[in-house]
Amino acid sequence: MNKNLWLLALCQGLFLTNNVVFIAINGLVGLQLAPYGWMATLPVMGYVVGGALSTGLVARTQRRWGRRVSFQIGLAVAVGSALLCAWAAFAHQFWLLCAATVVAGYYSANGQLYRFAAAELAPPAFREKAVSLVLAGGLLGAVAGPNLANHTRNLLAAPFAGAYMALVLVGLLSMLLMAFVRFPAVVQAAGGAASQGRPLGALLREPAFFVATLGAALGYGVMNLLMAATPLAMQVCGYDFADAAFVLEWHVIGMFAPGFFTGHLIKRFGVLAVMGVGVLLNAACVAVALAGVEIAHFTVALTLLGVGWNFLFTGSTTLAMQAYRPEEKDRAQAAINFCVFATMALTSFASGALVTTQGWTLLNWGSLLPIGLTGAGLAWLAWRQRQIRVGA
Repeated sequence: MNKNLWLLALCQGLFLTNNVVFIAINGLVGLQLAPYGWMATLPVMGYVVGGALSTGLVARTQRRWGRRVSFQIGLAVAVGSALLCAWAAFAHQFWLLCAATVVAGYYSANGQLYRFAAAELAPPAFREKAVSLVLAGGLLGAVAGPNLANHTRNLLAAPFAGAYMALVLVGLLSMLLMAFVRFPAVVQAAGGAASQGRPLGALLREPAFFVATLGAALGYGVMNLLMAATPLAMQVCGYDFADAAFVLEWHVIGMFAPGFFTGHLIKRFGVLAVMGVGVLLNAACVAVALAGVEIAHFTVALTLLGVGWNFLFTGSTTLAMQAYRPEEKDRAQAAINFCVFATMALTSFASGALVTTQGWTLLNWGSLLPIGLTGAGLAWLAWRQRQIRVGA
């Protein structure tokens, strides 16, 4: 871990602080302001829709100006969008809140590239661990996010407006840290289309890249489906916001604490094995959630969900980096992040609609479908790789 990686890990932690606060409060603010209850998680959905719409633009700014400039633009957008969210809370403007979270999605699209940037700041033999350890910086968000939301929600007259204003300070601090990160210089490709690598269609036909994209998208989708619904489900069960913040804190700890050893596990046991364990942990999360609605059930289920996400997401990132060439990185990373955001947009809307109309139990049963699809994709790739080895 060099200085640049430590700074990037801190920026990752502040990025996750922003995300956790958004997840913790956007659904509740939406429930207060929305014309209908089923629309409560539209502000959560707006955040990921904005991320999906921004992936192409972010890829172009990364290619043209490099990592640091693009990341700083994203942080400036984070500050501005947090101010808009605060104003929407004060003015009781539901659609302004949704629009502000769509704008904030640009920051999310940038922050999702921190893990790929980590690999470029470390020697090739260390990149799995670099990705894993920078993701572990999200532990800062695990502790700071729920507590920040809880202690600032009544700071100003409008509920949760103080939390949005706190995110303005989080964005400014991250801008300061990012200014000291030294990324590799931007190398402009020469030689025309041939030097740009394979087109996106050819990349997606690469089995390892396809499964990496599937694992990242569905792993994030399941996590988002259950995490976004948890504060609403706990409110329905009679728990207050402090209880939901406690559960979310353990969920995000589960997401990022394994980062200190996930890279080592991938090196030792292989990326597909680690991703397979992630699928099993997601299934275990559903089993616990279906067993009851005590705080202990929510806490254990969401912690298992977080660890499962870490194994799937870190593994998918590592698998993807093995499947594309250096000149293809912007196109490949944009494609993966677009699929992640599109899946998150769908699950953000579905989580609010299902938990408010069908209930927590049906929501968990439904999550078994994407979990099963992810497991099937991993099994297919493992079988294909085994056949290639036998044929060789």
